[in-house]
Amino acid sequence: MKYENVIQGVFIDRPNRFLAHVEIGGKTETVHVKNTGRCRELLLPGAEVYLTEPRSSGRKTRYDLIAVRKENGLLFNIDSQAPNQVVKEWLEEQGFDRIVPEYTYGNSRIDFYMEWGDNRGLMEVKGCTLEVDGIGYFPDAPTARGVKHLHELIRATEEGYLAIAAFVIQVDGVTEVRPNVETHPEFGTLLRKAEKAGVTILMLPCHVEPDSLKILPGHTCRFCFF
Repeated sequence: MKYENVIQGVFIDRPNRFLAHVEIGGKTETVHVKNTGRCRELLLPGAEVYLTEPRSSGRKTRYDLIAVRKENGLLFNIDSQAPNQVVKEWLEEQGFDRIVPEYTYGNSRIDFYMEWGDNRGLMEVKGCTLEVDGIGYFPDAPTARGVKHLHELIRATEEGYLAIAAFVIQVDGVTEVRPNVETHPEFGTLLRKAEKAGVTILMLPCHVEPDSLKILPGHTCRFCFF
């Protein structure tokens, strides 16, 4: 996926989870943060950030904050809508007969429903933006929604679906992802239960540029439990 009208700025602060103050061309701008997660290790004063200017009508802010460079030099895409967009692009290259985004299953909306031949699949997508010493962790904050989706995927396997939990790694160079059990132990326990129940758990490494995010071809791997 590609962004248009991308510019660089310097992060100042984040008064709430929706907004941030960023210096752009010597001027302080209030911008929309396209990620309601904590991102505490990323959004630090003085951090190099990248923003897109959608130029759509009815906006309260001129810019969206989409990427940030961490102190270790790694560039992170933090747009929480980007994982679904890049997965849709990726799925369209996999030869499915039918792909339906935002599919209603049980009491949830699962990100993707797929058909190929007589087979049916469901995929729930999560974006990973938390990295520590070259290892990715999910989630960066407790996620009741994530727990609910795992329960739905477990039920789907019992009903004959190929059920997939896919973790999009929004930074280059991360080759391993672990459940963040310190932040949300229930999610880690349930994820292990889901795998044992037959849910396929994938990590999708990506290449990140200030104006783009793309899943790397041929680099999918299993989630790691350590």
